[in-house]
Amino acid sequence: MTDAPAPSKLAMVPFVSVAQMMEMVNTIGPRQMMAELAEYIETDFRRWELFDKTPRVASHSPEGVIELMPTSDGETYGFKYVNGHPSNLRRGFQTVTAFGVLARVDNGYPILLSEMTVLTALRTAATSAVAARHLAPEGAKTLALIGAGAQCEFQALAFQEMIGIEKVRIYDIDPAATQKAVANLADSGLDVTACDSGEEAVAGAEIITTCTADKQYATILTDNMVGRGVHINAIGGDCPGKTELHRDILLRSDIFVEYPEQTRIEGEIQQLDPDHPVTELWEVITGRKEGRRGADQITLFDSVGFATEDFSALRYVRDQLDRTGHYSMLDLLADPDDTRDLFGMVRRAKG
Repeated sequence: MTDAPAPSKLAMVPFVSVAQMMEMVNTIGPRQMMAELAEYIETDFRRWELFDKTPRVASHSPEGVIELMPTSDGETYGFKYVNGHPSNLRRGFQTVTAFGVLARVDNGYPILLSEMTVLTALRTAATSAVAARHLAPEGAKTLALIGAGAQCEFQALAFQEMIGIEKVRIYDIDPAATQKAVANLADSGLDVTACDSGEEAVAGAEIITTCTADKQYATILTDNMVGRGVHINAIGGDCPGKTELHRDILLRSDIFVEYPEQTRIEGEIQQLDPDHPVTELWEVITGRKEGRRGADQITLFDSVGFATEDFSALRYVRDQLDRTGHYSMLDLLADPDDTRDLFGMVRRAKG
């Protein structure tokens, strides 16, 4: 009997593991990587009309949600698998895990498989900063972060790098989470304050980010906590029945979203009438619509995360493979010598 055939070149797909993603982040630097990611994200928002767009495909359960997020620009197809299970924290699991794929449209062959738990944290923070470049008050220096979970430090560093934030005020209902974030940011150059309440955190902040995980209608920000002229970056609401802001705040704000068809189902605006006016972020980025118009305007980025942002992130990672070398080749595709003889390939593999 002959030896089992070696995988063909076409069978091999670049794969970025969790360890390799962390090496990539540390090689480039987290702030630099998020700034570079932001340019890919903004570039794809500028060509928004090229993309296939659909709300993510969600499978809900009492414990959480599992979602697929697909899109394509006509040449490359991408999707992300992601879960959101708030109860996981109490059971020793991560609240969110993810992986993603890029593939060629012309032949359907995958060209990248990557972890996306770390990458999603990077792209979420980069997207927040992209929106803030167009919506936050000019010269903003203080960021309030309400929720000190997995996203907290990424947000702080992205806003420092891209917006020029100097002070960060953090509050979480769990003091240990707040102290974790403070410790992680100790060498960041930011002036970081641990706060005892949401009210204390937002005092003096020009930008407020809410990033909590509870899967319920919640009021993380009450109306009296939001003064004139602030920018709110609401990123915790990402499924039906999960919100963070009091409805009255929405009625006082100019609201900006990624994809209305998805945000009206999952975002803060699920609290409002289905025809409540919103502006799509791509329209602001391309100059079709106005973002921030004045010093007293309250701007709200009702961010739920959209597939094009993950596509941008995967596209960025693929472009860094040769730059960093942090990947391996994975024998992922069955590729028989005779495309009609898949069984024969299996049989010959007996050796």
